Amino acid sequence: MKKIFLFLLLGASALVSAQTSTTSKAKNFFELKVYEFKTAEQQAVIDQFLSDAYLPYLHRKGIQHVGVFTGIANDTAAVKKLYVLVPYTKLGEIPTINKAMFKDKEVAEKGAAYLDATSESPAYSRIVSYILEGFRLAPGLMLPKLKGDVADKVYELRSYEGASEKKYWKKVEMFNEGGEIDIFSRLNFNPVFYAEVISGPTMPNLMYMTSFESKADRDAHWQSFKDDAQWKTLSAKKEYEKTVSKNVTLFLRARPYSDY
Repeated sequence: MKKIFLFLLLGASALVSAQTSTTSKAKNFFELKVYEFKTAEQQAVIDQFLSDAYLPYLHRKGIQHVGVFTGIANDTAAVKKLYVLVPYTKLGEIPTINKAMFKDKEVAEKGAAYLDATSESPAYSRIVSYILEGFRLAPGLMLPKLKGDVADKVYELRSYEGASEKKYWKKVEMFNEGGEIDIFSRLNFNPVFYAEVISGPTMPNLMYMTSFESKADRDAHWQSFKDDAQWKTLSAKKEYEKTVSKNVTLFLRARPYSDY
């Protein structure tokens, strides 16, 4: 009888341990909203809405860390872009929280200029939205440990497209089981997220963001990455050959009101 009881106790303990392990690796979802606009006046309207209405609303909903960035090349770009990165614990929260915003009295009051913009004077040209799912070995957003001035910090957003779904999944595997995430961590790349694009205008595709004290700091980190022995071994493996058909690299700067 004692043996049966001990067996049941060990089985229950193993089940709890397995559930705890699964929970600790639970994936997070992110929405990356990209505002496209043309004028400084439009950016002022978007900034005011985000800083005074949208981010406070998300904070009230329990979403503590929201990233807001602009492209460093915005000054000379004909189409300027502003990026909003919002983390969620469940996929269904994305439409629910976004729709509920329009019934929030504080948002209506503080975001009126943005919400009531007309077709003659629009707040933006369009919004492009990406829905992301955190990598299985790096499921959530991470807060960078940067100490420098906000104006100097560089956030690097990379998008890796695959020529086929098979090639794409091998690149995702390369980050996870292959150990590419571990290399970035060991070399102190200050990652913000690693994620699969599960819905968006460019697929199959993965995205990740790293951060640096400055452009010079960024260049030094990437040189150390290229020289790293583990990376040379990993990148030389034939199974990971030509897994990326297109690499889009963007350099961003955090807005003053961003949580990053």
